[in-house]
Amino acid sequence: MSIRIEQAEREDEEETDQWKMDKTQSIPTIDLSDFPREYEKLRKVCEEWGCFRVLNHKIPLELMQEMKRVVRSLLDLPMEIKKRNEDVIAGSGYMAPSPKNPLYEALGLYDMASSQAVHNFCSQLDATPSQRETIEKYAQAIHELMMDIGGKLAESMGLVGDYCKEWPCQFRINKYNFTPEDVGSTGVQIHTDSGFLTILQDDENVGGLEVMDRSGEFVAVDPFPGSLLVNLGDMAAAWSNGRFCNVTHRVQCKQATTRVSIATFLLGPKEAAIEPPPELVDSEHPRLYVPFTYEEYRKLRLTTKLQAGEALALVRTCS
Repeated sequence: MSIRIEQAEREDEEETDQWKMDKTQSIPTIDLSDFPREYEKLRKVCEEWGCFRVLNHKIPLELMQEMKRVVRSLLDLPMEIKKRNEDVIAGSGYMAPSPKNPLYEALGLYDMASSQAVHNFCSQLDATPSQRETIEKYAQAIHELMMDIGGKLAESMGLVGDYCKEWPCQFRINKYNFTPEDVGSTGVQIHTDSGFLTILQDDENVGGLEVMDRSGEFVAVDPFPGSLLVNLGDMAAAWSNGRFCNVTHRVQCKQATTRVSIATFLLGPKEAAIEPPPELVDSEHPRLYVPFTYEEYRKLRLTTKLQAGEALALVRTCS
């Protein structure tokens, strides 16, 4: 019996070592068609990387391609039209190039799960009936995927329940105006996302996104057409009681061209405080953070200008 146990332990160690070796080569991938076998890998990836690509999701490639075309046309609108895209919370509407991020601009809406919010977004930008249809289809599909991934994250930790069902999903379409003089510079500053998780449809042709691994080195996230990238944010680190990694990332200018991406952010509870489920708190894993709402944390990051996860240290427990 002891021989079999030792052999099984060696096999587990070899499998873990192989997984660690594989993950150093590129961003990990999660096959959504291969659950429940992927639960253990998903948990490890969230603990070690805080980001992964999802394969075999149910969003049609044709819809992704058409949405990218719509996004490019909206971001090419005259400035006076883009400015109609007003904030609901700070940063949820149009973001013009700024001294801090001079190469970047974006359009957005606060909660893409709200049909009224999607309607208002389209009206602000004079979207055509065809563009509206594409945006509505994409919003529904990406929200369903967001709920699916959020549920799988909980299940990977052995939890059952709808932890993120009513949380708002902020939507943002991004444009980077890279010129020859910008090559080698930063398109967007180093940061973590403040919310729970982000689904990114990145540019299928232009790289530049980089994520920080556990050693503190930045790893390039190369284009992978048809896939979607998932990043975990500060709220995920707090909700998981420090088990999940809130991935630090940046965008670098690799070539003189326009780079376009589509991001959806699952933020956190609208009013309730974020705190770990009881199953994730015990003598070996004492509570790391005091309960706080997403809105409180968002304002904390804005006032302190701590954008790379450092604000979490300000909400840690005293023990």
